[in-house]
Amino acid sequence: MANSVYKINKGINQSIEFKGLKAQYIWYLGGGVILLMIVFSILYIIGIPSFVCVGIITVSGSLLVLKIYRMSHKFGEYGLMKALSKKQLPKAVRTYSRKVFMMN
Repeated sequence: MANSVYKINKGINQSIEFKGLKAQYIWYLGGGVILLMIVFSILYIIGIPSFVCVGIITVSGSLLVLKIYRMSHKFGEYGLMKALSKKQLPKAVRTYSRKVFMMN
């Protein structure tokens, strides 16, 4: 019992990472893959030849993976949320009356 060896989990409080994708980008890639499967089935049901369907899905899937990996490396775990929220901030607050500053 004196020689017991326990492994320590050093990943506590860290975000999820899978093959370089961080946090929410894993979900974005999963949703994109599901969407591509739905698009493939719609194209196949319409009657487009299967080789054309596979070509379209392969090209769009490659673009999806490249775009999501680029976003993951550019923004990181929280950077995309920060970038989107920064776009919603007004550049200036303008008021044309003093009513806002008067106390009643």
